[in-house]
Amino acid sequence: MNIIGIIPARYASTRFPGKPLVAIHGKSMIQRVYEQAAKAPSLQQVVVATDDDRIAHHVDGFGGKVIMTAPTHQSGTDRCAEVIAIENTYDIAINIQGDEPYIDPAQIELLASCFENSETQIATLVKKINTYHELFNTNTPKVLLNNMQEAIYFSRTALPFQRDIAPENWLEHYVYYKHIGIYGYRCEVLTALTNLPISALEKAEALEQLRWLENGYRIKTAETSLETLAIDEPDDLNKLK
Repeated sequence: MNIIGIIPARYASTRFPGKPLVAIHGKSMIQRVYEQAAKAPSLQQVVVATDDDRIAHHVDGFGGKVIMTAPTHQSGTDRCAEVIAIENTYDIAINIQGDEPYIDPAQIELLASCFENSETQIATLVKKINTYHELFNTNTPKVLLNNMQEAIYFSRTALPFQRDIAPENWLEHYVYYKHIGIYGYRCEVLTALTNLPISALEKAEALEQLRWLENGYRIKTAETSLETLAIDEPDDLNKLK
């Protein structure tokens, strides 16, 4: 399999403008993500996909590969699709979040391994939820799985609802998983996904992956025990200390 790792990066973040270029212990966030991704043996290439000249010049400056993409993309998925239309020799594309400066390459390898099964269309990672804060935090998407470790549904609320058990005891009676936001796609599937209209469930939950499920695509999951730390807003930088 030929696998490309793509790091979508935009400058105009609502909550944290210029986030890819923020300095973290002497290196920019985007450089740290790039260098971590480059350690994953399964990736034949790592690229930053951006529409911003400042980010592009910075990536060039530290020796990374960058591809300029359109400024009209609504999601990182769309930006990744433009990259594979340009770099069209790959079988699998892995969408790596540009705001996780210390992503573990082992997570990329775990995701890539899902495609050893030729029937895998899309893959992502999940992690067991161990705290009630995470379980009931609507900023932490949860995942329901079937017996084949495929996603049935993603939600910001805790699912399933346990009818006869008090919510403060739910973790003692059911294994809940949160979604780790890294995706892999077969390239032909990724191209098809970008042509799908926004769906009703996607609008309701503000979760893009529901569009794919509503249209019959299957999302394979792999369970990781590794935690990820995303920088969504300036205050999150304090977590790195």
